[in-house]
Amino acid sequence: MFRGSIPPLPTPFRRGRLDEEALRRLVERAVQGGSHGVSVGGTTGEPGAQTLEERKRAMEVVLDQVAGRVPVIPGTGALRLEETLELTRFAQEAGAQGAMVIVPYYVKPNQEGLYRYFAEVARAVPDFPLLIYNIPGRAGVEIAPKTVGRLRRDFPNIVGLKHSSKDLEYLSHLFLEAGRDFLVFCGLESLTLPMMSLGAVGTIAATANWLPKEVALLCERALAGDYQGAREMHFYLLEANEAIFWDTNPIPLKTVLSWMGLLEKEWRPPLGSTTPEVEERLRRMAERYGLIPQKEVA
Repeated sequence: MFRGSIPPLPTPFRRGRLDEEALRRLVERAVQGGSHGVSVGGTTGEPGAQTLEERKRAMEVVLDQVAGRVPVIPGTGALRLEETLELTRFAQEAGAQGAMVIVPYYVKPNQEGLYRYFAEVARAVPDFPLLIYNIPGRAGVEIAPKTVGRLRRDFPNIVGLKHSSKDLEYLSHLFLEAGRDFLVFCGLESLTLPMMSLGAVGTIAATANWLPKEVALLCERALAGDYQGAREMHFYLLEANEAIFWDTNPIPLKTVLSWMGLLEKEWRPPLGSTTPEVEERLRRMAERYGLIPQKEVA
């Protein structure tokens, strides 16, 4: 099923509207760079600042540009269950290979509430693979391994989970509860290799928008058991992975992508430009990785 590097695409805007040409460029960069899939509409894509129609259109553009070359796994979660169901059904009907559904944010439900929420989504699309998106730093709540295990036993189309947390102990308990064949993806860039050493099958890492070949190679080496080679890529990518979080994602990501000529440096409020100090750090990082030309020194 799903494996390897699946870049979460940012949503490009131009004068406040979806920039479809830029989105196609990002898709092509990911696919041509050897990525094993693409995602759209996750945290990196600023979904909370978009209408449902904008999110649907972004899915359509990505699916059209990918043209079946790699799996497309859009983020379809929203705060309201009805909107999550609408987006998830749309993803299935549009031809996506699966969907990633975030743990509902802001309301901090208990574990029974989380079980019932994801059960409703799974029942709505019984033949459609679903990944749970566990991101406690943004959601304010974590879905417990026991709850995930219960969902997997009850709903075979819940096939995996994206884990965006530094808690590696969680992963061990998750595999015990949901099974060692449960498809876990790393959601924190610099922890890709540590999570894959425990059994994760890949990463959904924003860094792959900058360095798709390198992130894909790390995953391929780890999946093949070449941990020496994977460690080399881990340390090579470390600064770029950390740079994603020098300000709120996707601000650093979009800043560098704009310098690369791939999109406009534009966000939806309340996001905005970073500080001059962070921009200078990002520029030096981008130069070191060859993403932009080095400044000439007079």
